[in-house]
Amino acid sequence: MDAYPAHWLGKEKIAFLIYPGFTALDMVGPHYMLGSLMGASTYIVGKTQDPVVSDMGLTITPQASFATCPTDLDILFVPGGGAGTLAAMKDGATLNFIRDRGARAKIISSVCTGSLLLAAAGLLKGYNATSHWVARDLLKDFGAIPVNQRVVVDRNRITGAGVTAGLDFGLSLVAQLRDADYAMAMQLLAEYHPEPPYDSGTPERAGTQTTAMIADMFNSFVADVRTLAKSIQ
Repeated sequence: MDAYPAHWLGKEKIAFLIYPGFTALDMVGPHYMLGSLMGASTYIVGKTQDPVVSDMGLTITPQASFATCPTDLDILFVPGGGAGTLAAMKDGATLNFIRDRGARAKIISSVCTGSLLLAAAGLLKGYNATSHWVARDLLKDFGAIPVNQRVVVDRNRITGAGVTAGLDFGLSLVAQLRDADYAMAMQLLAEYHPEPPYDSGTPERAGTQTTAMIADMFNSFVADVRTLAKSIQ
């Protein structure tokens, strides 16, 4: 573009936490949208700068470690996962990093079960939040208020529902940081116009049989998170 509104140019510092077993799409969708913010700096952050393997085997090399990540973040983002998220919720260094940067960040955010990590770090007590539908009610165990919405904004906490909600989360945050015109331009650039072959993306639309099958796969995860919540209260 040869010309654009002055407020389209920012200087945000945005950190995307990753950890072994995270769900890559939880992070990649928001990273694509927020990485489009003119003037913003993005940091993919791991405990160290060693390569991190996602739950589906995608390897990503962090650009910064807990030690080298900027301390004056504008946005802290946390993706979700399954067993990897549970392990991260038990990891003191990861929780301390989230608490430290979250205490100073202007916006604290997540997609999918990343909200459980925020909650385990004590950053969602008394806040409305969402998560993957399998895990959403677990937020209550950490003092958060679960809301069945694709994207939930409560003050400076912004949470997205499961996995693909990261695209909607990203566009919502882009609009908040720039404006709706900027967000619509990014939606067009991404050609984000979903036309899925099936209409089963929520429990209400998937039906009881499919929903029960998926929920059963996560019974142990749910039980383990509830046990963990009791241990840190």
